[in-house]
Amino acid sequence: MGTVIIFALISLLALYGMLRTLREKNVLGFLFGLGTAAVFGWFTIMTILHNGIPTGTH
Repeated sequence: MGTVIIFALISLLALYGMLRTLREKNVLGFLFGLGTAAVFGWFTIMTILHNGIPTGTH
């Protein structure tokens, strides 16, 4: 379940990068950030829905 946490952090960083590239008017960076946030965010959401929220115990 540690992968879900890592992928959630990647999604959040991609969202931050998207906001930053919007401020700099960098369209290509925004598109790559959008793709990254979409792919990793979808994986994170579907894994949490399927397996539940990670608790840190076995």
